[in-house]
Amino acid sequence: MIMSQVTLCNYSSNDNNNNDNVSEDSHPPTIYRCRAPIASLDCMEEFSAGSGLSGLADRAADGGGLTKEQLLLAGLTHSAPTAPLQLNRTANVTPGLRYRNLGKSGLRVSNIGLGTWPTFSPNVTEEQAEQIIVLAVESGINAFDLSEAHSGTRAEVELGRILTRRGWKRTTFIVTTKIYWSTRSEERGLSRKHIIESVKASLSRLQLSYIDVVIVHKADPMCPMEEVVRAMNYVINQGWVMYWGTARWSPVEIMEAYTNCRQFNCVTPIVEQAEYHLFCREKTELHMPELYNKIGVGLMAWSPISMGLSQSKDDSTIQLFSRASFRNKYSSFSWTEDETAAANKEGYGWMKERSQPAEESRKYSERIRELNSLAERLGCSLAQLTIAWTLKNESVQCLLLGASNVDQLYESIQALQLIPKLNVSMVQDIEKILENKPTRPPMVSTLALR
Repeated sequence: MIMSQVTLCNYSSNDNNNNDNVSEDSHPPTIYRCRAPIASLDCMEEFSAGSGLSGLADRAADGGGLTKEQLLLAGLTHSAPTAPLQLNRTANVTPGLRYRNLGKSGLRVSNIGLGTWPTFSPNVTEEQAEQIIVLAVESGINAFDLSEAHSGTRAEVELGRILTRRGWKRTTFIVTTKIYWSTRSEERGLSRKHIIESVKASLSRLQLSYIDVVIVHKADPMCPMEEVVRAMNYVINQGWVMYWGTARWSPVEIMEAYTNCRQFNCVTPIVEQAEYHLFCREKTELHMPELYNKIGVGLMAWSPISMGLSQSKDDSTIQLFSRASFRNKYSSFSWTEDETAAANKEGYGWMKERSQPAEESRKYSERIRELNSLAERLGCSLAQLTIAWTLKNESVQCLLLGASNVDQLYESIQALQLIPKLNVSMVQDIEKILENKPTRPPMVSTLALR
């Protein structure tokens, strides 16, 4: 590797003209060690992805007659065996794909992950699902998110079969699954019993020895927070789970969990999975940066468009965003009927709530049509524009993409190349269309009220 190469330089204290008169024994050469600077991981990823390593490697493997200097410049050793060169996977990584630490942990995930809710829906066969998973892996995606609420236990079973059949190394992919939503009411809640049983059942279905991240979906006011954090700490200590996080928790609930973890010496959560898109911004832009800086909780985002839940038609997208469900972000409730409908077999019934008033729907209609016009000028779709705009936010460490077919996932991945086009002027144009940039309310002094 270039970083480990050592350059030895011989210098003599005498001039070159006097070398004949001076013996080597009387004046030993001075050796200077010059070490190449250590590059960061991101720099090495960009170097290996953007350089011509893959092309040079193919030529070397085919006996293309590369010189020693060409191999050294490419970062390869001249003493390579006759067998084909084995390069790092990042050499063929998708343009724009980056790997970031999840929260302030050491777990590195791709900036886009695969949300498997649409992939393992009833309308997708197992062969089609496997093609989607393979495309994701070949594109450099290493994070796979599962949710029993949206696709039942089928997602874990089929993903486990695919991973076993493909024989990928366990260290090359990250699996996240959720606790709390379930198809049977007696298993609902966040009791210690339910958490441990859910983790064991997920391990059995996935055919894995451990789960990378377990997401606790919705806080349970019927269960003490101490019991929740102690149960999560237990499954981590057993080696069944590596990390844990939350989904759809309010900032207050996340801080409460963190405080309990510190009080009882338990492992703290590393990630919050939240909805974030053009029309849902407050939590991600106002509260998540503060949670990351204070307690190290990162953000794994998703949106209805990035998950492929809306069609390309304007009417479908408008109808999707005009649901009242997208306004109530911080509600935390348990044992209610609206969550029970999540496991139905009719599709995404959990989104079927009453629509907003006609005035609100009209505003969404106008904004979405203007965004579609802007996307056409950029030469992309509204879904690609939404994905690129979301990843433009540095607080988003991983954005979940969803797809029910290979073409849909491929189109979403290409949105990574759109991020550099979103310059300051383009972002300002989007803000003028949306007119919903969240701002903190002004601070009110208690002295002024007297």
